[in-house]
Amino acid sequence: MLKIANIVGARPNFMKIAPIHKRMQKSDFFAPLLIHTGQHYDEKMSTTFFVELGMPKPDLYLGVGSGSHAEQTAAVMIGLEKIFIEQKPDWIIVVGDVNSTIAASLAAAKLHIPVAHVEAGLRSFDRSMPEEINRVLTDSISDKLFVTEQSGLDNLANEGVAKEKIHFVGNVMIDSLVEHLVKSRESAVLEQYRLAPQNYVLVTLHRPSNVDNYDNLNMILDIFTQIQTELPIFFPIHPRTRKMITNFNLDDKINKMPNLILAEPLGYLPFLRLMSQAKIVITDSGGIQEETTYLGIPCLTMRENTERPITITLGTNRLVGINKQAVLQGFSDVMQNKKFDHQLPPLWDGNAAQRIVQVFENLVN
Repeated sequence: MLKIANIVGARPNFMKIAPIHKRMQKSDFFAPLLIHTGQHYDEKMSTTFFVELGMPKPDLYLGVGSGSHAEQTAAVMIGLEKIFIEQKPDWIIVVGDVNSTIAASLAAAKLHIPVAHVEAGLRSFDRSMPEEINRVLTDSISDKLFVTEQSGLDNLANEGVAKEKIHFVGNVMIDSLVEHLVKSRESAVLEQYRLAPQNYVLVTLHRPSNVDNYDNLNMILDIFTQIQTELPIFFPIHPRTRKMITNFNLDDKINKMPNLILAEPLGYLPFLRLMSQAKIVITDSGGIQEETTYLGIPCLTMRENTERPITITLGTNRLVGINKQAVLQGFSDVMQNKKFDHQLPPLWDGNAAQRIVQVFENLVN
């Protein structure tokens, strides 16, 4: 049996690890170990997600909490090094691009424990984003790289990664979405906030380049001020964004928007129902670009670049940056029912975890 340590740290990791861990638990080939670093540690960003995704309580929990990038990465490395020495896993699996991802990969690599990276090869080519640094470094020390889209294959090839390390498996985020979409319809979140299907805008906003910059955050709120006159905006607000609105003395601008509905961060199932029923989604998230593509929901991404280009070439995503005219044009196109033509990307079929697990089963067969 292979002892595999599945590492999670932040909210997007949970949806990616869940289908992999579940399949490993059902197989006779694995002794999976679930380790939560505690990078996201509040109830809405951690415990609730584990329950909704049907995941077991983590076998080990580090509880590293918040801190600077260096502090958080160092704390995860120190904690995981001790666990890896004690548990002696045959492999570790990391997902995505958060600080826990690179920290776990470094700790394992220095102990000569092979690393598998799920969602490998994605590149924004923007080194000002900490996630980009995490992606590039994690891929460079990984022994298996599981890829979600064609750009990942192209990027890894251009970086000289050996072909035998690379596996095109599809998107495990979509596995979780497919598994839970029907159940999400049981959520009463639309009724709770008096939202009508296809008659509201769903917003998420958390990236430092948007919310830690006064000019950008002020511009975004100006955009929302105009949009909410035509359609209600539902905004489950990230704690970081809430804090910066207050720090920049922008609360008055928020309070003057009668059709802007602020809510606390939501669990996976209510958020999935909101996303699947929205008229349009406005975001700066990576994963939401993928989920809206699968769901066929128009998505305006308030970033200058994306590491998920297939969501633009095949999907429903449109990059609009912090550009008032571009955002309002995209919104207008949706309101006029102009189609955001899209196709389902290859292998986004709910079976990516099965393909990943098969790769590891082949190692012991």
